[in-house]
Amino acid sequence: MSRVPGHEPTRRAVVTGLLASTLVTALTGGCTLPPGGLGHVDPARDGVLNVVTTTGILADLARNVAGDRAHVTQMVPDGADPHSWVPSLRSVRDVAYADLALSNYLLLEEHALIRTLDANLPDSAMSVSVAEEAAKNGATILPLVEDRSLDTVWLGMRVLGDGGAHGADRSSTVELTLTAAEGPGQASAYLVTSFGDPEIGFATSDGVGPDGEGDTSVLPADAHQHMSWAFTRPGIYRLTFSAVLHPDGERGRRDGGGAAPVALGSATAVFAVGVSGGELAASEGRSLLGAGHADLTAHLSAGAPGSGADGVVLAVDTASLPEDLASRAQEAGGLAAAMSVVDLDDVVIEVPPRTLTQVPGSSGYRFVGAPGTDVYVLPQAVLGKHVHGDIDPHLWHDVHNAAAYVRVIEAALIAVDPSGAETYRANATAYLRRLEALDEEVATTIATIPEDRRHLVTTHDAFGYLASAYGLSVSGFVAPNPGVEPSVADRVRLAATLRDLDIPAVFLEPNLARTRSVLRSVAQEAGVAVCPLYGDTLDADAPTYIDMMRFNAHSLAHCLGAPTP
Repeated sequence: MSRVPGHEPTRRAVVTGLLASTLVTALTGGCTLPPGGLGHVDPARDGVLNVVTTTGILADLARNVAGDRAHVTQMVPDGADPHSWVPSLRSVRDVAYADLALSNYLLLEEHALIRTLDANLPDSAMSVSVAEEAAKNGATILPLVEDRSLDTVWLGMRVLGDGGAHGADRSSTVELTLTAAEGPGQASAYLVTSFGDPEIGFATSDGVGPDGEGDTSVLPADAHQHMSWAFTRPGIYRLTFSAVLHPDGERGRRDGGGAAPVALGSATAVFAVGVSGGELAASEGRSLLGAGHADLTAHLSAGAPGSGADGVVLAVDTASLPEDLASRAQEAGGLAAAMSVVDLDDVVIEVPPRTLTQVPGSSGYRFVGAPGTDVYVLPQAVLGKHVHGDIDPHLWHDVHNAAAYVRVIEAALIAVDPSGAETYRANATAYLRRLEALDEEVATTIATIPEDRRHLVTTHDAFGYLASAYGLSVSGFVAPNPGVEPSVADRVRLAATLRDLDIPAVFLEPNLARTRSVLRSVAQEAGVAVCPLYGDTLDADAPTYIDMMRFNAHSLAHCLGAPTP
């Protein structure tokens, strides 16, 4: 195998990489080297191009282009969720011997997986963020429009900007740390994974240390994370957060070298919990924010030349800004064009009395309070650990975009193995013809659904490209409050949503179906079918990308099609 001398990938996220013999154990869930270290690559693989991908979908596309000239492995196993998968030692070994790494990126994958990939890839290898490159090769890009309707503030955490002025890249991390807390009770923020387990962002129940240890959320650049926020007693809470950028991510902190951390500043968020915040807002010259999508935000332009932005701010969905706050807001710009930035000093975040619920019985929620006790909760709204940006990363649900992926993979394989160019071009051409036929098949199959029944309701915002490309309407998400046990009222509202939408079916991803028991039971009570729809992963019933898209088209047609007379 030969490589282009001096070749450097022309993409935004260029991998820095470490030596192949180096493992970043802190990023792999405590993986440790076996005795004697990594050893040597399997002799049977010598002389064969080694390609590692993050997901099974990328692996399948790569195998169709590479053919017998490459050994392709995937980091996320089939059936697993790439949003939350932490890499294993086996996958790290594959990375360490890779000639080419293919990730979707656009913040699809769990950031620990991306950091592990970037840190362990050999210096001589090439890394490609396929979705980003596909956008330059004719792929359609859709914004990630999150229109979940809540009657409270939908509050998360965000990093605004890519940090390029500070030397940041996709491996960089930003820490949002709770450094001080005042209030009548305990406060916490947490996310609920796809399997229903809470992961703590911060919790005051065990104190707030001077260094903020244990009260820190870590995000990559240009990302945001949905959270649940809990408060144990009514009253006014003041929570102070600081933000620090680590341009070299975990590797820089471990090695003690590289770019120095960048302090982005601090600010205090004020919450009116279970009480009217109007009087406080008026007395302190603030605006009351009671609805819409908002994120506690680390602003990476702080400290950049010509920037006077505060380092910790509140990013608010522009459409949700109260009139008296809009005059003080600034456009976020960039990928977050639908958001506006406001100073935390200008806002009181309302947590109304109707958010009162009970702490779940699971022992995992003890940091919130004793099981069964009352607690005020701003819900996470979107179930699962989804750290993502403002562009929908699920491009492959439009077959046209998958074709762009193939062209990117073809170019990458030729770049690292020019002697195989003829083979890669022939394989890509043949596979693109199959994708063209698949695109027509999917479109024809979905076209059999009556127009008034083409409503797509899921529990995962992963199907915008499918809807846009094939004439479906994303009608919403049918899911209970993921942060607490669903109440009788939750079930009533869920049943009403199903009835009002007048749709025959809702759709669940097979790998997540077991965690959606409430949706399943309510749908059954309403006489609504629950049908499978593949999103981020393959399995034995849909082992290839073509199988997955064909399965999805027929599942949609079967479940949404004209009723049997």
